[in-house]
Amino acid sequence: MHFENEKKYPDCAVITRKIEVGGLTKSQLLQKLQQSSILMNEYGERLIADEKFMTFETKYSLQTVELTVSNLGFPNGATTEQIFNKAKELGLEMCPLELGPYLRLEYLDQPEGNSVNPLQQNQAPSGSVTIASEFLYKDDNFPKGFYLRRIKGTLWLRGYRSDHLHVWNPDDHFIFCKQKI
Repeated sequence: MHFENEKKYPDCAVITRKIEVGGLTKSQLLQKLQQSSILMNEYGERLIADEKFMTFETKYSLQTVELTVSNLGFPNGATTEQIFNKAKELGLEMCPLELGPYLRLEYLDQPEGNSVNPLQQNQAPSGSVTIASEFLYKDDNFPKGFYLRRIKGTLWLRGYRSDHLHVWNPDDHFIFCKQKI
């Protein structure tokens, strides 16, 4: 349900989190995900395994903002490029790709998605949260980034693919960084 006068960022309700990132190697990060019973799909595994996926030895904190595509001013949905450009105009930053696993480890109380609606192919699943990050490659066959999801009580860190024509729904949730702390 959408209202013509729905509030837009920064004058809308958002979810903010302070997340500590860094301090673990790739293998330590994967081990911690496994120890926490967090599952990954093939795309998530490909992202972390890629040589361009960097982890930082030094810990640092990020302030994240979770909002919908509609909150960015797109009541009818928008492409990834439109979403990312609007977020930048509004003072939000792209998240480092490394945030995905750390956020998944912290965000353990994610609600289940609405399983009543059948999963639509080529759409973000109900209840998922996509982390806005720069793409490692322009190749549409390589995963673009991470999203978080809870499926039947199990937490997932999943990678996704999309091309430049993909239109995200107005109710799709994204996480951006507000500022480094």
